[in-house]
Amino acid sequence: MTEKATLRRSLTLLQVVFLGLAWNNPMVFFNTYGIAAETSKGVLAGAYVIAFMAILFTAVSYGKMAKAHPIAGSAYTYTQRSMNSETGFMVGWTILLDYLLTPMITCLMSAVFLSAEFPSIPFSFWIIILNIGITIISLIGINFSANTSKIFVIAQVLFIVVFAILTIKSVLGGMGAGTLVSDHPFVNSNVSVSVIFAGASLLCFSFLGFDSVTTLSEETINPEKTIPKAIFLMMLIMGIIYIGSSYLAQIVFPGFHFKNTDSAALELVKMIGGNLFSSLFITVMIIGNFTSGVSSVTSVSRVLYVMGRDSVLPKKIFGYIHPRFRTPSTSIIVVSFISLLGIVLSLDTAITFINFGALIAFTFVNLSVIAHYYVRNHKRSFAETIHYLIFPLIGAGFIMWLWSYLNIHALILGISWMAIGFIYLLFLTKFFRQRLRKLHFDDVNDEYLLIESQEKSISADS
Repeated sequence: MTEKATLRRSLTLLQVVFLGLAWNNPMVFFNTYGIAAETSKGVLAGAYVIAFMAILFTAVSYGKMAKAHPIAGSAYTYTQRSMNSETGFMVGWTILLDYLLTPMITCLMSAVFLSAEFPSIPFSFWIIILNIGITIISLIGINFSANTSKIFVIAQVLFIVVFAILTIKSVLGGMGAGTLVSDHPFVNSNVSVSVIFAGASLLCFSFLGFDSVTTLSEETINPEKTIPKAIFLMMLIMGIIYIGSSYLAQIVFPGFHFKNTDSAALELVKMIGGNLFSSLFITVMIIGNFTSGVSSVTSVSRVLYVMGRDSVLPKKIFGYIHPRFRTPSTSIIVVSFISLLGIVLSLDTAITFINFGALIAFTFVNLSVIAHYYVRNHKRSFAETIHYLIFPLIGAGFIMWLWSYLNIHALILGISWMAIGFIYLLFLTKFFRQRLRKLHFDDVNDEYLLIESQEKSISADS
């Protein structure tokens, strides 16, 4: 018995890249500027370079797995196909924690700015309005979401370009370091390596989002080639934006002491562009957060859809595709209701809950490369050992390093969430007496099909 996946395969490389960049939010540099500059003691560009290199190994692993398994579901699918369905479920369940909370956090970020500008309007009003807008765009269709993301991402990039121009003009006018060429943003003899690494650990999370494009595999034209290319382009663009912006910020403002660390970016923007530019900054920040919300809802709804299609989540709810819009509409609506929790949760509280799932996913995607290529397919020549064993181990090592910097509340919530998922897994498998189902590829029809076979006991399989 088979059931066809009905997502529309229409996305081009550029559309995938723009959706990924929208999730990542190029303006996130300004969100983290103050605390990152303070943590790295002014060696901000150097910290960004280390963060970029640390995440790059995992990004390469995602590209390799996207080529091997071009199916929506991201880390859930890769672990499921490379290891086993049960481990895949636990990884998928864990990443849902981050994916489900991200849309709410983007709404909270925008609502904070809007409430500051319009204090007479209730905070809850902005959460509801933002959620409605994000939900409508996400429901209408993937191409509409992609084109909307494209417009808003371009607006953010244009702002960053203007920021760069004004910064260069200010430096040439004698502000800050007074020169455009300096190595202090990268290295400083007065700052220890451990301090720079501490800053890098914080900034690694700025690169999260490249994995979101893998959830679009079933809606992308030629995903085996397009998704890896999209990941590479995203990392390249983010690296240029973040490292370039941090370099310019440090030469125009060499120090790391601010009136208010949380609003340090606004202080920087006012210094180089005045009140008009700072007003534009707030507008573009809201646009960036809104676009990130659209992209994050798009991503999490696809993960929920694949897990629903596999029947590890209720299929009637999460495995449904709208016949006209060809989007997982019920999954999108569920995510939107969860995002309404932003009415009662603070931004600080919500942010402490994220990143646990991302680190779990990153770790297992690196391990999936080893399991799929090195172990199962015996890719063990000297060059293949470097690509399929050494590089993934380095990537996993960097991710394990990031674990030490996780907030204790994130660890507690993450472990609790995993415990709930494990109990649910016991129910699904009848205490591991039955196997979970998985997707298979139909080479004849070039479609992804869910093949429902008779459930077999694990003991019988072994």
